[in-house]
Amino acid sequence: MTLQRIDTSLDTISADREYFAPANVARKRLRLGWGAWLGVVWIAGLTFAAASAAWLPLPDPLAVHIVDRYVSPSAEFWLGTDQIGRDMLARVVFGARVSLTVALFASLIPAVLGTVLGMLAGYCRGRSEAGIMGVTDTILAFPGIILALLVTAYAGATIFNLVLVLGFLGVPIYTRIARATTLAFAQREFVLAARVLGATHLRIMCRELLPNVFIPVAVVIVLGMARLIVIEGILSFLGLSIPPPTPTWGNMIAGGVGELAFHPYISFIPAAAMFFTVFALNAVSDALRKATDLKEIAL
Repeated sequence: MTLQRIDTSLDTISADREYFAPANVARKRLRLGWGAWLGVVWIAGLTFAAASAAWLPLPDPLAVHIVDRYVSPSAEFWLGTDQIGRDMLARVVFGARVSLTVALFASLIPAVLGTVLGMLAGYCRGRSEAGIMGVTDTILAFPGIILALLVTAYAGATIFNLVLVLGFLGVPIYTRIARATTLAFAQREFVLAARVLGATHLRIMCRELLPNVFIPVAVVIVLGMARLIVIEGILSFLGLSIPPPTPTWGNMIAGGVGELAFHPYISFIPAAAMFFTVFALNAVSDALRKATDLKEIAL
């Protein structure tokens, strides 16, 4: 009976916490502006096109047609063709696969690892915190772009290697955010009450702290995806990402640099796709940050 009453009390406290927690208050008050909704539509459409590119009525992005080279955007070729007659629309859509895959997995993997480490550091404190934060500070002190260049140049430019190195560099960011949020909530009333009633440390971290840590981490995931798309584009532009002929936005921009004087659309089209994607992710991230900021929520 005692254990049952304790469990019932914990469920009651968790329900109270879920009603008043910032994550749930923000969810109830969530209002995205038109700019953020446009960003959501763009990201959703681009993701769908990239995921289903093989089934869409698009030409082969690697097919060369010399007779159709330098065709300006038209009804037949919506975005034109490049210097060897490859369809630009197909290459932009297939190129989105690389950028979105790297951005997604290189954000989610370090987010999960960094959240676990940050919550352990913020909740356990002591030697655990000193050790975890010491490692993250060491990683932050190393120039990330240099490490990315070294790894891709030595181990090869593959999606796996890009996700591995970019994900590794992103762990400290999520660790610091999760630690700071855990410190802010570790001494709140609902956490202290759960501890007094005998809840285990794992239960407290998963049920009481994680819902509040998840919100800022989710915002940074969206913002991090925008940053990773730019980084992958830079590496690809320098020839240190997925090598040609596989289309990526970066190598498409690099391939059109020599044609800027007479056929600027060859570089501008993939650059515009990258710009709108990064802009959309930034707009969504900024809207989520404002919507989940308690200072801006009218209770």
